[in-house]
Amino acid sequence: MYNLQGSGRRIINEEEYVAVFSNPLTRQITEFIADIGIPVQSGEVSDHVILPGILIDKGTLVVDETKLKYPGDLLHEAGHLAVMPGTQRNILHNDVSKNAGDELAALAWSWAALVHLNLAPEVVFHPNGYKGDSDWLIDIFSNGGNIGVPLLQWMGLTAEPDKAEKLGWKAFPQMQRWLRE
Repeated sequence: MYNLQGSGRRIINEEEYVAVFSNPLTRQITEFIADIGIPVQSGEVSDHVILPGILIDKGTLVVDETKLKYPGDLLHEAGHLAVMPGTQRNILHNDVSKNAGDELAALAWSWAALVHLNLAPEVVFHPNGYKGDSDWLIDIFSNGGNIGVPLLQWMGLTAEPDKAEKLGWKAFPQMQRWLRE
């Protein structure tokens, strides 16, 4: 049923899935991430990672729920994986943000994901993240700002609202598809 793995086994039903992630928000987010094609695994994560409790390991999001401080960080990290070309996704490890464009695309992608999941913006853009710019980012996206959206359009994931009709695509924050080819 799910594309999740935990403790080395494939998650095949809701009961096992609940056992892997006890926090309902973590469960909701990881189910979405797995459903769009990014593998998620429950496992131990060292303290030497970019975000507590999250490790990107060869294209898989490894989640240590005992160390995870902000479940919304999973959407941002999934965004980094999602905007990478498919040929590069499975070789990434830990710090995947190599340039400002990748970061902008991941910001826009995570906004689209939180809208899709009907989550409060603060779940992803929490006060302890984004170098103090969380409120600013929420304000920008809430008011139709398109930081990173031209990159998502270039990647074939969504369209800028004023170009969607011409392209015949869904307009941001709706996504044409969730993963870059």
